[in-house]
Amino acid sequence: MLDYALGLIETRGLIGAIEAADAMVKAAHVELIGKERVDAGFIVIKVKGDVASVKAAVDAGAAAAQRVGELISTHVIPRPDTDVEILIYPPPSQTKEKSLPHFPKSEPEKKKKEKLPVSPPPAPKKKRGRPAKSKAEVQPKVEEQPQIKIPVVAEQQAEVIPVVQPTALSPVVNDSIPALDEQSYIAELDKLSVHELRHYARSVQGLPIYGRQISRANRDELVNELLKVKFPK
Repeated sequence: MLDYALGLIETRGLIGAIEAADAMVKAAHVELIGKERVDAGFIVIKVKGDVASVKAAVDAGAAAAQRVGELISTHVIPRPDTDVEILIYPPPSQTKEKSLPHFPKSEPEKKKKEKLPVSPPPAPKKKRGRPAKSKAEVQPKVEEQPQIKIPVVAEQQAEVIPVVQPTALSPVVNDSIPALDEQSYIAELDKLSVHELRHYARSVQGLPIYGRQISRANRDELVNELLKVKFPK
């Protein structure tokens, strides 16, 4: 059993979903844990907290969604089973957007981009008559002026600003935890709750346990499996 209650509100359209989410977090002490979009414009908003807070938040969110949009359904699950956790927090691989297919360009477009051969311009015709005087004969002589040498001032060296590398942030469930050494890695894992540790374990590639095994494993078992992957012996 999970140690919190789950509240769900389903609406048609994004405006009603946003209004419902805003009303829920303002009405009671609950945490907004995500949204999911399904076909036909249906959007599900999910919150968690204690049973009384979640019920009050769902009632407030349902009333707000009805005012600006279309409310489909609401539901509250007190203390869901651990096997339902994978539906509440889907794996990262299921939330990635699929890349759009690449269509090759058609032949007419390629032909348009091909450059046409450019013919050279015709040679100018020679005019009959007296030969034109060269520029050296036409231009008068100019007295050479003495050149004034200006001392060149050495350019000032640019001031080098040291780049401060960002310090390691506290671990977030969806981000990777830096594995500098085994002791620091264990210290970062100890900062996570069991729920966050399970969510982080699902994002680690090569972990020998997955699915329900992660949901049923305790903290020590999860830490041992993560150490085997990060620091194989």
